[in-house]
Amino acid sequence: MSDSNGPRALRARIRVWLIVFVVCLVLSGITAFPLVTELRLLDSSLDGWATPVAQALPGLAEWIDRVRGGLETADAQAPYLLYGTDWLAFAHLVIAVAFYGAYRDPVRNIWVVEFGMIACVGIIPLALVCGPVRGIPFWWSVIDMSFGLIGILPLLHVRRLIKRLEAVTVPATTATAAVD
Repeated sequence: MSDSNGPRALRARIRVWLIVFVVCLVLSGITAFPLVTELRLLDSSLDGWATPVAQALPGLAEWIDRVRGGLETADAQAPYLLYGTDWLAFAHLVIAVAFYGAYRDPVRNIWVVEFGMIACVGIIPLALVCGPVRGIPFWWSVIDMSFGLIGILPLLHVRRLIKRLEAVTVPATTATAAVD
């Protein structure tokens, strides 16, 4: 067996992929805190340096303007509504912490990766059901669903790597006993 498929190399590759996934999860989480500021910046950029994007995608520019206006209104009149997005951010951070178990002991904690895969798949029905109920344009729901599709790809790869690691590290007697 080559060194690139040995336990140490597999564990290192698993850890790199988990770090990338967790960094993306944390970034997507912390961006849910300053939504009003982010939407103001995004909306003003579509009227400034990103005008070509707004001209090419007028529906996107209108949607961003509408969401910014709604968030500003909520922030001014009912800021407690934005507390829900604080919890969204917190949930992303908590889920990211759970991946430490898979980082530390991937074979034993493969369930964390599988949980993440289930969560990625769950984004699709959530967007398809809740998007129309909340008046979200379908094309925006597609963008939301893409996070699940993109997120599951590294997790599928990590799961395969963990299964390979398990195959090269689990003693034959344990593997035989598990089959019985």
